[in-house]
Amino acid sequence: MDVETAAVAAAISEPARVRMLNCLMDGCARTSTELAVVAGVTPSTASVHLKRLATHRLVKVLAQGKHRYYSLADPSVAAALEALSVVAGGPSSHAFVPKTPHRLRAARTCYDHMAGTLGVELHDRFHALGWLSGSLDYELTPTGVTAFVQLGVDVKAAREQRRRFAYACVDWSERRPHLGGAMGAAVLKLALKRQWVTQDLDSRALSITKAGKRQISARLGLFQS
Repeated sequence: MDVETAAVAAAISEPARVRMLNCLMDGCARTSTELAVVAGVTPSTASVHLKRLATHRLVKVLAQGKHRYYSLADPSVAAALEALSVVAGGPSSHAFVPKTPHRLRAARTCYDHMAGTLGVELHDRFHALGWLSGSLDYELTPTGVTAFVQLGVDVKAAREQRRRFAYACVDWSERRPHLGGAMGAAVLKLALKRQWVTQDLDSRALSITKAGKRQISARLGLFQS
């Protein structure tokens, strides 16, 4: 396991590969040509980088016609990248001052769940309402099951997925957890479906709509002065 872990860390360690992985953090698939532009390398170099990332199961590839589309292998890769971003900030005796662009800090996707200030506030509110139990891996309380179902979250479908059900994913801009796992994905899916938030086409940024503020305030007690 030590050797495998070191190999994965080495695969991530090159700046161009980090830029590629970060670009895929929005959950979308991209071609090697698009990722070459993001990484600032030639297409042939990008292919070498992507082959190494695929070898270590950090990305997966889907062939469709003449094109090959790359995406993160699974949510655990996104969680690892988010955690590494926190570690990269380093310890400090001073108060944490985020350097994240405002729109990304306010609300964004972390692979397929919600991050940023909104994601952290929702996570904290779910705890305050007594919907979640546990400290790192979460379970829903009986109250939480009922409340999430009433909110419109398909809890049964989330449980049936072959991934972690719910866990604390440390937010790299807030340095506090947001909700990850199948439940985190289900909450984001609901918010997008109900148009409480909208997603940028070319970035990870989410925008909270007026209707979203009203609904989240009424249902969860956030955004109340």
